[in-house]
Amino acid sequence: MKQRSSLWAWLWAAVGAAYFVVPLVATLNFSLRAKRNSLSLAAYANVLNDGRFWQAFGFSLLLALLTIIVSVTLLVPTAFWVQLRLPQLRPVVELVTLLPFVIPGIVLVFGLIKLYSGPPLPLTSSRGLLVAGYVVLALPYMYRAIDTGLRTINVRLLTEAAQSLGAGWFTIIFRIIVPNIRVAILSGAFLTLSIVIGELILAQYLAWPAFGPYMALVGQDRAYEPAALAMISLALTWGAIALMQYLGRNRRREAGDQSAELTGR
Repeated sequence: MKQRSSLWAWLWAAVGAAYFVVPLVATLNFSLRAKRNSLSLAAYANVLNDGRFWQAFGFSLLLALLTIIVSVTLLVPTAFWVQLRLPQLRPVVELVTLLPFVIPGIVLVFGLIKLYSGPPLPLTSSRGLLVAGYVVLALPYMYRAIDTGLRTINVRLLTEAAQSLGAGWFTIIFRIIVPNIRVAILSGAFLTLSIVIGELILAQYLAWPAFGPYMALVGQDRAYEPAALAMISLALTWGAIALMQYLGRNRRREAGDQSAELTGR
């Protein structure tokens, strides 16, 4: 019976792996077919030699960094305060952070255009409005990453110890709490990066030259370059995840070394 369950588990694992791997392999193979009857990197060369690619990617990367900074600045104090002083509001805050899953991006962008296209706040031509939209889209991922990180440490004990030494709230949050949840913040940051890099609706309707609209534009009149762009985007996402794992492993190793050192003393 146990052996039969194990076979079913392997079978479903194989089906799940094929569901994800087969389309990736097909896309990769198609992106290498720019030259007839041979495999080549011509599509990748065309993309990388296009100045609009670097402009769009640089623009989206800059907005991703701004989105991460704004999200961390807003959500770390919020999650910290909810966990420390207002635990009864946790269900309400979690419900609010889930709203981006319920409200479609197209509704969000038209709401922003309607509200900020004229006086008293004509902001549709401002990058700040696009960053604000990205903060909303990344809210579920960033908040849950930060909240999970806060649950792994003793927030109350750290706060009381810092206050006993005369630390203010700014020092407590950004010099004590943030370093202790660095891995969680990095997790949310890389998820935010992947969201911003691939986002299309907000950037397109707010008329900004981001990476998502560039991919859609290339796909209108070319065949192989969009597949190459998809693989490049996927590689960037995987690279971000690998970097997150590497930094997280180093952080755990540092924590283990510190614990061993303290135990030795």
